[in-house]
Amino acid sequence: MATGPSYRVAFRRRREGKTDYRLRRGLVLSGLPRLVVRGSLRNFAVQIVKAEVHGDQVIVSSNSHELSSKYGWLGDTGNISSAYLTGLLCGFKAFGSGVKEVVLDIGLHYPSKSSRVFAALKGALDAGLTIPFDKEKLPDEKRMQGQHVVEYAKSLTSNPEAYQKQFSAQLARGLKPEDIGSHFTQVKEKIISSFGKAEARRTTENEAKSSAEEFEEKEKEGKESTEEK
Repeated sequence: MATGPSYRVAFRRRREGKTDYRLRRGLVLSGLPRLVVRGSLRNFAVQIVKAEVHGDQVIVSSNSHELSSKYGWLGDTGNISSAYLTGLLCGFKAFGSGVKEVVLDIGLHYPSKSSRVFAALKGALDAGLTIPFDKEKLPDEKRMQGQHVVEYAKSLTSNPEAYQKQFSAQLARGLKPEDIGSHFTQVKEKIISSFGKAEARRTTENEAKSSAEEFEEKEKEGKESTEEK
């Protein structure tokens, strides 16, 4: 460890490899909520976070295990397809909470082209959020739908043992790797339709509330005019 009068100990989270404070400072100074994207081998999480004086405030959150429990996702929960769907889910939740513009925060993830963090970003963009981004970093549609997995599975059909070993967990959940593309589309449509219904319900409730308020206001004006006469 370095010593000397000019040496300054780094913040604990920087020493532990958890926070890049220079990057975080720039994101906070943007004044926008952050689309925080974090992933492991078996899970992917996307949050909308707002920096406050007392600490970060999580506005909405979604994770890839939510896809399995609520939308019937049978694929792996740490791959690029689940990252996209998790970003899409979080984007719709953010819109429902009144958040429309955010800035991407990938933490200490390396910004590799077409990686999972940018698949999550693409999902949030498709949900309608406004986010500054570089188009070259986004993965293509075929990759997000798992076409590379389908091609790899087909290449193993001549070796049943290797095929079973590679996709045993997915097959146990009832999903053949060759069907990952169609399954991805089904789950995506479920997410979109569920939030479409919720949005329609909110609109109907707001319209009914506005109509009731308008009726009460007109009734009040009628009573006042009668009293004046």
